[in-house]
Amino acid sequence: MYQINFEQPIHIHFIGIGGISMSGLAEILLSAGFSISGSDSKRSDLTEILEQKGAIVKYGQRAENITDDIDLVVYTSAIHPDNPEFMAMQEKNIPSLSRAQLLGQMMKNYKNSIAISGTHGKTTTTSMISEILLQAKTNPTLSIGGILKTINSNYLVGGTNYFVTEACEYTNSFLSFYPTIGIILNIEEDHLDFFKDLADIRHSFRKFSELLPADGTLIIHGDIESVNEITDGLSCHVVTFGHNENSLYYPTDISYNAFGCAEFICHGPNGYTLPITLGVPGEHNIYNALSAIALAKVLDIADSDIQTALTSFKGPGRRFEHKGDIGGVTVIDDYAHHPTEITATLSAAKNYPHKTTWCVFQPHTYTRTKSFLKEFAQALTLADKVVLADIYAARETDTLGISSETLQKEIESLGKECFYFPTFDEIENFLLENCTCGDLLITMGAGDVHKIGENLLGI
Repeated sequence: MYQINFEQPIHIHFIGIGGISMSGLAEILLSAGFSISGSDSKRSDLTEILEQKGAIVKYGQRAENITDDIDLVVYTSAIHPDNPEFMAMQEKNIPSLSRAQLLGQMMKNYKNSIAISGTHGKTTTTSMISEILLQAKTNPTLSIGGILKTINSNYLVGGTNYFVTEACEYTNSFLSFYPTIGIILNIEEDHLDFFKDLADIRHSFRKFSELLPADGTLIIHGDIESVNEITDGLSCHVVTFGHNENSLYYPTDISYNAFGCAEFICHGPNGYTLPITLGVPGEHNIYNALSAIALAKVLDIADSDIQTALTSFKGPGRRFEHKGDIGGVTVIDDYAHHPTEITATLSAAKNYPHKTTWCVFQPHTYTRTKSFLKEFAQALTLADKVVLADIYAARETDTLGISSETLQKEIESLGKECFYFPTFDEIENFLLENCTCGDLLITMGAGDVHKIGENLLGI
């Protein structure tokens, strides 16, 4: 594998530089004196920021973008071998690294490299942790899978004491990392276009845990089924969080305010207690917060900084994000694209002020929709009204004989009224005609469904 010498900056080209993670890594390298170029399918806020910082960005991926002065090419798992730039890179024998391999090499440059993994909650928890480290004035370097409103960005170039990043299990990318502290929020079935089954996924999380050094720490949800299979025999220190005193960190005295945000007492080792008020709604965020608190205590962050950060944190972009109001209808956008995430978001919505909850859901990938068809249907019944958009194909081309109409029939079989429209225009017109003052409208999914709410709001 090609090894970067960070003391000798080179010219690095990113295929897909506009991605939420790729753009952040490119910015960090720009700040370190590297020459950065890249390509993407279309212009975006992220690519424009990179251009303002000095990166050369080409729109459209073409072989001629791979020039002879490029020393290294970085690509994501979404890039296929027939990509013209990837093929040109191979023809010119230019060294390459995957995004995960680059990120792993960058992590070696920091005293504390913190990697947040799990099937769900990575971006929210990474953002919570970032907020705590910023509040404590630790000057962290951050790479987040969403926009953190405090810095109005998905990345921050800071010092070399703390590096915080998400660690995604898809294609085993997190096995290329070098964390000193790892967090596992949960382990469930997902990405079944890559993993064989849950046992295969659990095996990868065990391998991720084994990456931690003897003086490192694994922070893990203690309620994960057979959690000892993940933790037994590890050389690192293990810290657990969960629902009750079987874990080192757990909550009691849970209550919710008028907007569904939890207040609770966090309990920890040796009689430690800390009152917490969250600024984000939902029971699931209690456990995201517990993992962040456990990390903060490992790093000796002051309790006052933990409390202030978690109260002021309002969530990253696209996580129960309040987009605006129109005609008395509150518009929320959420990234949920797995049945467990949908359940968490719609459960949180029940504690939010509303009359009728409308959920406009855009399924993400044919593989996931087919694998979890019944689970999707059951989760969506938590909304009062369900509207479906077409499946967002993302990296897939095979429909596997599945469609949003298939999901519609499954939802209707559970006795829940469900509407399907093939275009965003039709969905927007339907919502304008049917949503009334006091309703809560949630656009939901990992694709471009957020545009529906934004179009209605005129933003």
